[in-house]
Amino acid sequence: MNPIRYERRQYTTGNTPIEKLDRLSKALGGPTISIKRDDLLGLTAGGNKTRKLEYLVADAIKQGADTLITCGAVQSNHCRLTLAAAVREGLACQLVLTEPETGYNPLASGNHLLFHLLGAEKIKVIPSDGDMLAAMEELAQALKKEGRKAYVIPVGGSNEVGSLGYMACAEEIEQQTWETGTPFDYVVTATGSAGTQAGLIAGFMARQSNTKVIGVNVSRDRATQEAKVLELLHATAETVGLTGEILPSAIRCEDQYVGPGYALPTDEMIEAVQLLARTEGILLDPVYTGKAMAGLIGMIRQGQFTKEDHVLFLHTGGSPALYTAPHLFLSENK
Repeated sequence: MNPIRYERRQYTTGNTPIEKLDRLSKALGGPTISIKRDDLLGLTAGGNKTRKLEYLVADAIKQGADTLITCGAVQSNHCRLTLAAAVREGLACQLVLTEPETGYNPLASGNHLLFHLLGAEKIKVIPSDGDMLAAMEELAQALKKEGRKAYVIPVGGSNEVGSLGYMACAEEIEQQTWETGTPFDYVVTATGSAGTQAGLIAGFMARQSNTKVIGVNVSRDRATQEAKVLELLHATAETVGLTGEILPSAIRCEDQYVGPGYALPTDEMIEAVQLLARTEGILLDPVYTGKAMAGLIGMIRQGQFTKEDHVLFLHTGGSPALYTAPHLFLSENK
């Protein structure tokens, strides 16, 4: 038996709920829509990276690390949750952040505020086109000279270890659908660093499920993102000994909803965030889940689902980013 799938920390008690979105489904006149509330996962303010970190931090502890190092944007959900996991485990944490086009504001709110509140040991800010991996390695080497041991976690926690978190999530979804007797035809999720989508596909494959996973891109074109997901899917399958042919057709990423670029707002995203808030009282974020929901709404309006389909939207969290962009939602015209 390959033990890696069982070597994890536990940051969430029980399963995250699946809720039917009856009012949203009615408003869109499309398929039956439900939502998987991974925004309610454990660690500070929740989100999908918590599942990945259960495996990554277990690996770090197994290797004897005393410090976690990771990277992301100035408002990175992944950096927030990695830091929260470090606090939970009594480890230090250092962050490499990329400077946004608007410039770095050391007094920024949202996740950036939480980096300081949670006590990041060090925050290194590099240019937006800087080499994050090299910057993290530089921090790791500095710690080594001090007699410490770092564990470097890639952007988004998306490697073959982190993806195990979403293999486990796919199994959790399958168990929940077995209990209700209503399987899902599709799972729709934001896709960026690829670990969530690759892990879900691997998990459904392991369960021989017919559920299809649709990723809505937040940064890249379709071909580039699908190649990224496929590469990580192969690595994840190899790690756990998952046999069977993996076809490129198993990967579907939609890139029509990225807009002008990563973390840059679109009218479709604003509509999606407002619509879910006003029909179901659930908050999305402007970077990931807002664009993913915009993708789901767009696909419904294009007739890509039937009324008989059951679609599960995976809420990957990130609502602290809402409070960094009040101008998008406070206008009298919104």
